[in-house]
Amino acid sequence: MRLLRIHKEGKSAVIKVGIGLVVINAIFLVLLSSYPIFIAMMLILSLVLYGMTLNFYRHPNRAYKGDLHGLVNSPTDGRVVAIEKVFEKEFFHDERIQVSIFMSFFNAHSNWIPVTGKIIHLSHVDGNFHAAYLPKSSHENEHTNILIETPDHGTILTKQIAGAVARRVVTYVKEGDEVHIGAPLGFIKLGSRMDVFLPPDSEILVELGEEVHANVTFLARLAKQSK
Repeated sequence: MRLLRIHKEGKSAVIKVGIGLVVINAIFLVLLSSYPIFIAMMLILSLVLYGMTLNFYRHPNRAYKGDLHGLVNSPTDGRVVAIEKVFEKEFFHDERIQVSIFMSFFNAHSNWIPVTGKIIHLSHVDGNFHAAYLPKSSHENEHTNILIETPDHGTILTKQIAGAVARRVVTYVKEGDEVHIGAPLGFIKLGSRMDVFLPPDSEILVELGEEVHANVTFLARLAKQSK
């Protein structure tokens, strides 16, 4: 049986939640010892909360073999909340296809590299903390911008976006790194989202509302760029 892997960002949190729930249950056991039904209900609720915490911080054991040039990996688990053509005015200054994935509390929040290539830009932008499923969160919320230049299929922009509750975005890579599809990218605590901006001639392989899984689902197929 494969052991549950906990993300390094969440090991201390999982321990703290576990200790807190044990203390709370011990207090209820003393105060409500004559009401076994309430003790049982509290124990069940604690197990559910601890299970949700483990799920949130789990680190799925998934990996691609090879570089899979021309394919775009889903950078996180979640639900596709936007597929639309937008004018990207900060980096590309032209039309792109934006695919946005919302992570709820029930999704693992590990983030992964969407394409093989080189990171040519990385920046952190302070901002608001709107609900991550709202369109304006893409440019108004606190986020990181990660530009990845592929060998033959153009440049991809990926954004890690903090949500209304998530206030910490962790990024493991740095500018100048050579990265491979499916490698660890970072982590966002609590409800949040990731946006991927693709060349306009990309073939989209997912649908609005679809549940996607990092290192399992391909978001798009990229057209080879002429040099």
